[in-house]
Amino acid sequence: MTRIIAGAAGGLRLATPAGAGTRPTSDRVREALFSRLEHLDAIAGARVLDLYAGSGALGLEALSRGAADVVLVESARRAADLARRNGRLVERSAGGGDRGELGTERRVQVRAEPVLRYLGGSPGPVDLAFLDPPYDLSEAELARVLAALVPHLNPGALVVVERSTRSPEPSWPTDGAGLRRSDARRYGETCVWFAELP
Repeated sequence: MTRIIAGAAGGLRLATPAGAGTRPTSDRVREALFSRLEHLDAIAGARVLDLYAGSGALGLEALSRGAADVVLVESARRAADLARRNGRLVERSAGGGDRGELGTERRVQVRAEPVLRYLGGSPGPVDLAFLDPPYDLSEAELARVLAALVPHLNPGALVVVERSTRSPEPSWPTDGAGLRRSDARRYGETCVWFAELP
């Protein structure tokens, strides 16, 4: 079981998808990652996009810690259903409520579709993006996703990519505005890469 570590929904348990294709980010890695993001003042009021969301733990942690809203994108239907359920729980704990309740809008959206299809639409501007793809996603496919993400980023946006330590550094898009790597952190078998849009 995964839990929200801190913020308005701190301690709330999240359901996680079972199966060989899923790899939830450990509490230890999330705690270190969000400590870094709070140090960078990257969460409060941010519009967040969580790609390959699984249970939604990364995006929902950001919401619990003060993000304005989050979109969770997950192509696996069962995982997307869990992310939707987890999102409703976190919204209630974080004071978001359901649509129409006290005039509030949903702060969590779940899109059950492939990441590249979602990015091919009009997702809107994003301040913080998480990419935690399956470790078997090819580097070429990850590069295509990063390139498709750039047009949807606000200036100064932060992109966080979680990969195996055996994976090479992502190929950051450099055309036009591009992305610039700003940091990398290793936690056991996990490497977290940070990049910024200038």
